[in-house]
Amino acid sequence: MQTRIPCVQMRGGTSKGAYFHAADLPADAALRDAVLLAVMGSPDPRQIDGIGGADSLTSKVAIVSTSTRADADVDYLFGQVVVDEARVDYGQNCGNILAGVGPFAIETGLVAARNDVTPVAIHMVNTGQIAVAKVTTPGGRVMYEGSQQIDGVPGTAASIPIAFRDTAGSSCGALFPTGRMLDDIDGVSLTCIDNGMPMVLLRAHDFGCTGHETREDLDANTELKARIEAIRLKVGPMMNLGDVSERTVPKMCLVSPPLKGGAINTRCFIPHRCHASIGVLAAVSVATAVAIPGTVCNGVGVIPEGDHLQLEIEHPTGHMGVEILLERTDGQINVAQAALIRTAQQPEIQAWPANIHDSERQGAVSASRTPRHPDSSECLEKPGPGRTKNPALPAKQNDG
Repeated sequence: MQTRIPCVQMRGGTSKGAYFHAADLPADAALRDAVLLAVMGSPDPRQIDGIGGADSLTSKVAIVSTSTRADADVDYLFGQVVVDEARVDYGQNCGNILAGVGPFAIETGLVAARNDVTPVAIHMVNTGQIAVAKVTTPGGRVMYEGSQQIDGVPGTAASIPIAFRDTAGSSCGALFPTGRMLDDIDGVSLTCIDNGMPMVLLRAHDFGCTGHETREDLDANTELKARIEAIRLKVGPMMNLGDVSERTVPKMCLVSPPLKGGAINTRCFIPHRCHASIGVLAAVSVATAVAIPGTVCNGVGVIPEGDHLQLEIEHPTGHMGVEILLERTDGQINVAQAALIRTAQQPEIQAWPANIHDSERQGAVSASRTPRHPDSSECLEKPGPGRTKNPALPAKQNDG
């Protein structure tokens, strides 16, 4: 017998992923991960049996539920499904997939729409921080159409402003987890920073690069990537992340002077391939390093004056705007808040089955049920006995 699992496949920011209600996935973590691997088609470089898209930017999962916290509407657990390994990494947030959590929560009944704009307070379970996304909801329905353009995504969509609270040190315990703004590894000066995403910032020219190379050129530079990875493995323990040989953090980022009027230019590795743009929380961490004196960004970036800063972070396909609000206390500079704008979109061919959460989840869910919203999701089949296509999902566990 097969168990069908409701799922929304959505674009969030410059990423795409599968969005689930936590209650629709197995409670056992190992079995849940096996299901997620099967959904995405991992481990397989092509992810041919799943919906992963053979790219780390599209092999992502959001697991959403009513929040366990009084100051949030929903809990959001992010999972990075590794493309060519049987592994799901929960060691980081994803600010791009975060952009789809508000619309998903409203569309699937976890949050009630309010007036023309619905704020959704999201508890990012991976690190314990709160983000507030404002979703356009005229007439009580999510609106995806709009005029907001973000680099790395074709066309336009409705704007989703996102404000982050208390993200400093969310994974590493401190904004500068080594206790210093500058460190030296293998003769290379670098900055380790965590304002929502653990990052290691390096000057591109220290690696013989301009920092404006294409993503393809950097991915083909095996010597460069090996050198960056050697540094990453050494700084992991220094950033309180332990052995990072099988983790996707910290991310590594080459910084260089901007060419298009921004604050700084970036090429991020996530961690072994160059990002097509830059992650949301990676951009927040980079912007923070630009705003605070004493990091490797000094002398590279263009730093405006003041405590309320609008910084454009350049990347391979354009730029990302980040708003940073600084606080100065007893000679110390802290980040009070970071905010930016994302968009989200979903294919119109999907349908979320009505009353699915009233049914017995151990049995099959009929695909013929009337959809709650005609364009909101699809059902994915969890492999049943005798139908295991992914070696990570043993047949004897298929009924979980």
